[in-house]
Amino acid sequence: MSVWAVLAAAGSGERLGADRPKAFARLGDAPLLAESVTRLDASDWIDAIVIAAPPGWEEPAILLTEELGAGKVTSCVAGGATRAESVRLALAEVPEEATVAVVHDAARPVLPEEVVGRVLAPLSEGWDGVVPGLPVADTVKRVRRDQVVETLEREGLVAVQTPQAFLAPVLRAALADSGEASDCAALVEARGGRIKVVAGDRRLLKVTTRDDLAAVSAYL
Repeated sequence: MSVWAVLAAAGSGERLGADRPKAFARLGDAPLLAESVTRLDASDWIDAIVIAAPPGWEEPAILLTEELGAGKVTSCVAGGATRAESVRLALAEVPEEATVAVVHDAARPVLPEEVVGRVLAPLSEGWDGVVPGLPVADTVKRVRRDQVVETLEREGLVAVQTPQAFLAPVLRAALADSGEASDCAALVEARGGRIKVVAGDRRLLKVTTRDDLAAVSAYL
């Protein structure tokens, strides 16, 4: 099957307090984006990559992939105002004959190869999509105007990560609805799609603040 990766890298990264988009914040000696590109390009599971870059940063993103020798990167598009729009724009560059679309966030740079394999395997078993997740360890409360209105039962709760893998036609249809959600799986779920959860990885930390950059650096 043909597996294409969509790398969502268009976030502004305001909470990082940097003078550039999050994907180009420094992680060690390279931009944050470099780590995800390198790992996806080296993956035996991935055939090609499309990047959704911050608007106006398409050329630096392409130059970076050339410096990295990332031959699987076929194109780079300007991302949209929302994450769903960015993925939709990047997916438009994926050929119709592609079987699977793997969506990954550049904000989770430490991508273990085994996680890519885990999210792809169940797609041959009738699932529409697969997401990695970790059990929620903390007590979770629903709050309204600073008041606790509900304490959720932790059993059955997972914190979902990326990469997320989907049958490409299913993801295209979900994105065509022009909805917005915190991840692509939610859009597929809204259309009745069946999503399987597999084991995530604690190294897939999401970079939001400068402290997160330091934590991620420890895994490199």
